[in-house]
Amino acid sequence: MNALPPARVSEALSSASLGPGVTARVMRVRGDVRLGVPVVLTHGDDAALVVAVEGLSAERLAALMSTSAQPEFVLTRHRAAALGLKALPVAKVVAMGLTANVDLDGLHALTDPKSGNFSGKMPHAAASIIGAPPEMIAGRPIHRAAIALAKSAQLLPAALVIPVKDAVAEATRHGLCLIAAEDVLSELNAARAQHPVSSAALPMAAHAAGRVHVFRPDDGGIEHYAIEIGKPDPMRPVLVRLHSACFTGDVMGSLKCDCGPQLQAACATMAEEGAGVLLYLNQEGRGIGMANKMRAYALQDAGHDTVEANNHLGFDDDERDFRIGSALLAGMGIGSVRLLTNNPAKVRILQAHGIAVVERVPLEVGKTEQNAGYLATKALKSGHLLK
Repeated sequence: MNALPPARVSEALSSASLGPGVTARVMRVRGDVRLGVPVVLTHGDDAALVVAVEGLSAERLAALMSTSAQPEFVLTRHRAAALGLKALPVAKVVAMGLTANVDLDGLHALTDPKSGNFSGKMPHAAASIIGAPPEMIAGRPIHRAAIALAKSAQLLPAALVIPVKDAVAEATRHGLCLIAAEDVLSELNAARAQHPVSSAALPMAAHAAGRVHVFRPDDGGIEHYAIEIGKPDPMRPVLVRLHSACFTGDVMGSLKCDCGPQLQAACATMAEEGAGVLLYLNQEGRGIGMANKMRAYALQDAGHDTVEANNHLGFDDDERDFRIGSALLAGMGIGSVRLLTNNPAKVRILQAHGIAVVERVPLEVGKTEQNAGYLATKALKSGHLLK
């Protein structure tokens, strides 16, 4: 039987009634990427083996480099700028060819600023594998999908891409997942439906009448929580806080941010008014995950502000998805809110997704000597409304 062309692979894989749909297959691929297992991505007649650099082992690198194809290193424009490379002005993702001397140390030097040791110059180990000067191209769909998968897996956004001629044969030979790049990009950029899973009463220090609702996204990803304080009336504007998880601030009482005080103040304000809803969104570190957040903290200790630190790692200023908040509110039957926030982006996104924000309620608490610069950066670079 003749092999299907890559363009029809996705259609064929989705046709089996017992098989996983597109969303499930993208999540499988993301799981493999997080484990350091290569996947095969296709776009039209193009196909490539793709692996996130952070999870790449020396043995797998040797196997990948044993092919005759020209390997490509894929990174974001932010990481390219941190390496001193002149990225293409309109490309968010760029790719460059590698020399014959590719080794794991060189790839890691291109990918990871090694926390506070990063000097802003091209590491020698990295320069030796990209040539001088390196030739960069704007990322194609396979490149963009590779970066999207790495980010979604909360790995550093950098990937090794090895073109292959026969996607089906390559995937079959090595038992690898095979998927179209456009399916990856579509699924990972989609607003996810949030389904209620369970709920129970939770008396809290802020208010004895509390209740926690757990929601699970339709891609099977991490769950998010809606905490009712008192008895909010969905027929009137509800006092709401969209709060992104911050282990260091919420749990450990970090003085580097204002997250913990904002969480406590929001709950106290809702208790004083008799009702409210706290949406606790599991998007640690502005959506980059705890491991990358600690990398960013180390860069901040070396003198970078919070935005610069995220960019040095290759991430955007803020990778969070506040569409989750509108989905949770809709699931609770809440269509109108008074939003506790200093961040106008939250207001805009809720309104764009069907939630009326009738009032923005400022939440200016938690300033410390240690986080004064952090708060100033939020105001200057992220548009937060702080006095």
